[in-house]
Amino acid sequence: MFKKILVANRGEIAIRVMRACRELGILSVAVFSEADRNSLHVLLADEAYPIGPAPSNESYLNIEKIIEVCKLSGAEAIHPGYGFLSESPAFAQALEDAGITFIGPTVENIKSMGDKLASRELMKAAGVPTVPGSKGSIESLEEAQQAAESIGYPVMIKASAGGGGKGIRVAHNPEELPEAFRACKSEGLNFFKDDRVFIERFIQNPKHIEVQVFGDTHGNVVHLFERECSVQRRHQKLIEESPSISVPDEVRQKMGEVAVTAARSIKYVGAGTIEFIFDNLTKEFFFMEMNTRLQVEHPVTELVTGIDLVQEQIFVAAGRKLSFSQDQIQQKGHAIELRICAEDPADFTPSPGKIRRCRLPAGPFVRIDGYAYPGYEVPIYYDPMIIKLIVWGHDRQECIRRAQRALAEFMVTGIKSNIVLHKNILVHPEFLDGSYTTQFIDREIAGKQQSQLFMFVEEDVFLIAAAITAFTDSKLRSTSEFKLASRWGKAGRMKAMRT
Repeated sequence: MFKKILVANRGEIAIRVMRACRELGILSVAVFSEADRNSLHVLLADEAYPIGPAPSNESYLNIEKIIEVCKLSGAEAIHPGYGFLSESPAFAQALEDAGITFIGPTVENIKSMGDKLASRELMKAAGVPTVPGSKGSIESLEEAQQAAESIGYPVMIKASAGGGGKGIRVAHNPEELPEAFRACKSEGLNFFKDDRVFIERFIQNPKHIEVQVFGDTHGNVVHLFERECSVQRRHQKLIEESPSISVPDEVRQKMGEVAVTAARSIKYVGAGTIEFIFDNLTKEFFFMEMNTRLQVEHPVTELVTGIDLVQEQIFVAAGRKLSFSQDQIQQKGHAIELRICAEDPADFTPSPGKIRRCRLPAGPFVRIDGYAYPGYEVPIYYDPMIIKLIVWGHDRQECIRRAQRALAEFMVTGIKSNIVLHKNILVHPEFLDGSYTTQFIDREIAGKQQSQLFMFVEEDVFLIAAAITAFTDSKLRSTSEFKLASRWGKAGRMKAMRT
């Protein structure tokens, strides 16, 4: 087993990995940018090293610097978390060349699934159902128009190297296609230096269902059931739950089998996720992509299976066999994860700044994965998610009630957050009956005024809250300054008496 692991990430996922290390008796090494010097993951690590300026391309994406720190610290392995370098074949290869263990899949795994076009062809060859679409990449608008007419509107245009919600557009008719096509090519080039795009049929009642898979170096591959990830804004997830209320048992079993087939076809090693688009009317499902890393929403699976996925990643990277077989994995109860972000809940714009108050919920079957604390300055340079609230219940109804109770205890001031948005989603009829799709946020939330959106808050509540917080802070400061002055005054008098 490893004695020391470097975590090449920041925030809550860095802390999550460090907790797993500490339980295993493994020392943890943190890296941090100039903007993250006071971040909680730096304070909780056994060792911490600076790696550069705030922009991620000069710090968390700096492969050479991270390897340098790894060697300096004496760490034998690196856990990449999610995002940043977690799905970089160049990073995995550089670690292999340097004799450092990458706690993740093989270089070949990452390469084969990193390109959406190539991965779709691999899955077709393995017998995995894929969404009807274009053959290969689309080079021109004329080709796109021909492909769309052949597939039938509406269609979805995707950047081949896309991810994180970037490089995806929907065209409902021929008039919308030119702009969608140009936007996807532009985002592909700007974000991923690859402007290749392809076109697929757009599922009319889409749900985003993903299956957690795990493989080891001994040829064992299992699935740990599905997660429902359909509450999304800008193609990025906000709420995840397991099991999905929309997936019948027989489809759930088939989906798990297909996910294992997909992972086994590329000899997958470590934690990964097979993502499916699910038609909520026909109950058909189609392969979308594979994420060759740990997911943000992995705690949902941990709560319903009782398996620590991060510790299992470490075991597999050390060469051990999976510590469980398929028939030992059971899905018990229901879990929901809510992503708490530093952003305006009405238009999803980031809200960086100093956190003045932070009261976290607690109680039975409530889990918090986060890095926010009073006085922490949320930087503008990174993803706005600061906390994940995960709850478990014996069934979905109990789980929702527990999540509602936890949100009622939750308080973050000094910045805007989407806590109030989550409160309203959890009482929305479509969420309660499970009929919501990936279009839910766009249809029910986007473009509306706060007064139209939130039953729990008036339009000026954020200004009132900020005013109250500022007033309270000023009183506390004046009181503490008075007490400090009094103590110093008394100390001065005592000194004068002694002399």
